[in-house]
Amino acid sequence: MRVLVTGGAGFIGSHLSEALLERGDEVTVVDDLSTGTFRNIAHLTGREGFRFVRESVDNAVTMTPLVERCEVIFHLAAAVGVMLIAQDPVRTLETNIHGSEVMLDLANKFGRKILIASSSEVYGKNTKVPFSEDDDTTLGSTRFSRWSYACSKMVDEFLALAYRDQFGLETIVCRLFNTVGPRQVGRYGMVVPRFVRWALAGQPIEIYGTGKQFRCFCNVADVIGALMGLVECPAAVGEVINLGNDQGITIDALADKVIELTGSTSTKRYVSYEQAYGRPFDDMLVRVPDLTKIKQLIGYQPRRSLTDTLGEVIDYERARPAAPQ
Repeated sequence: MRVLVTGGAGFIGSHLSEALLERGDEVTVVDDLSTGTFRNIAHLTGREGFRFVRESVDNAVTMTPLVERCEVIFHLAAAVGVMLIAQDPVRTLETNIHGSEVMLDLANKFGRKILIASSSEVYGKNTKVPFSEDDDTTLGSTRFSRWSYACSKMVDEFLALAYRDQFGLETIVCRLFNTVGPRQVGRYGMVVPRFVRWALAGQPIEIYGTGKQFRCFCNVADVIGALMGLVECPAAVGEVINLGNDQGITIDALADKVIELTGSTSTKRYVSYEQAYGRPFDDMLVRVPDLTKIKQLIGYQPRRSLTDTLGEVIDYERARPAAPQ
């Protein structure tokens, strides 16, 4: 297939682009490198069937011929990361909503199937666990900028489903839960690479809040396989689908596990949200996906354990000590 991957120089996008090339697809990556990095895809340049375009998806003029030429779109481009969201909510809203508007409009113009990457953040503070796709969403006050990301992703979902309902566009909405693996950076708030880097350096591991937050971490390889499977599944069209791992751990226990696996002398240090983000911060205690739908659609089953995944991240960070924080 001829595939267009927006945000393809990011953590997930680069792994997806690599897997698509290995399958024999022709891949065009579009990324403005605002949060992604060329280093993630440098090893793909020069390979037959790969093309990189440095551009924002907001630019409809540039995106038009790229969409016209492709057959399938993976729209992953977004402003992501808790730290970025808290510090730059305007960029979060503008990038996520307008970028999806452009991509959906062009996908509809040329009749291209499009998978929209959404987020488990849309469930907000819902206390019904595990989260099912048709559950209510419960966001916090608009005073807390972190909910701007959830709001922007909800708008993306509404747009995608509206294009499906009104125009018959083949859209798939995929709600990604915590995804981890090599190439992920911690500078925007991603917890695993931050913990691993601190542990390898023997520095205190900073835990925001109480550490009792419960999260489910999924290996990026499992996520990539599922994304590729979903675009090939006719029954996935028009659906909102959870994607992740349903086996969880507290952030406090995650820090202990990282210390153990790295053999580190690091200690744990608890930091308030206000200290970490410089403003009041609203968080959710538990985040667990109901994977019933994706299992029924494509037989999905996450195969990599958290221990194996952390081992991959540790090996990657040891090999690349200069990777950005």
